[in-house]
Amino acid sequence: MRQFIKPWRHVFKLDPDRELGDRELEAVCQSGTDAILVGGSTGVTYSNTVSLLARIRKYNLPCALEVSDLEAAVPGFDLYMIPMVLNTPDTSWILGQHRRAIERFGSLIPWDLLLAEGYIVLNEDSSVARLTGADCSLSAEGAAAYAQIADKLMNLPVVYLEYSGSFGDMETVREVREMVGHSQLFYGGGVTGASEAVQAAALCDTVVVGNIIYRDLEQALLTVQAVKSTPQLEREQWL
Repeated sequence: MRQFIKPWRHVFKLDPDRELGDRELEAVCQSGTDAILVGGSTGVTYSNTVSLLARIRKYNLPCALEVSDLEAAVPGFDLYMIPMVLNTPDTSWILGQHRRAIERFGSLIPWDLLLAEGYIVLNEDSSVARLTGADCSLSAEGAAAYAQIADKLMNLPVVYLEYSGSFGDMETVREVREMVGHSQLFYGGGVTGASEAVQAAALCDTVVVGNIIYRDLEQALLTVQAVKSTPQLEREQWL
């Protein structure tokens, strides 16, 4: 599944627990984005996830589920992205929840459709930080060290820098970028328009745009072309 996500430069993230009208959803799905990622930190249920998936399936683009709650593990997605929050002392968000999922679902798990994400959560005021108890006081070097654990020790296909709700420190993002050699580097958080989108796209493989969809759809749509027209800086292929 690494090859499945490789072309993704821009991704819109939709929260099943938030309202989005049919016209707005059509604009998002026909914007030229590379994929739709469904997920959220709170309020995600089987029912609202099924409902959102059914609406997205009217459009011809990849749709992935970021599994944050076992109750919302809905069949029918093209891909299931499994977060592992690396910078938390609570191991249930690294391996514990995952073990429980395997015990519960066993042979029903579509292993060939799963992709693990090494999450580094860096906004202490975000819902995901509060939920997981993530240590968001990391220096740039500390964040880069976690990224190398994901990239080199764990060989995870995705390193995800999560600033959910605020725009990230681009020097930290740059430091992480220089240390990631094989994983696809995702960025999410605080992209409110083309300017932030360009900054993130220059340093990261994939830019995820979420909250602004619900506050200013016009600005959200501008991020698609902004990301796709931004060349990436060359990345050292560390061994």
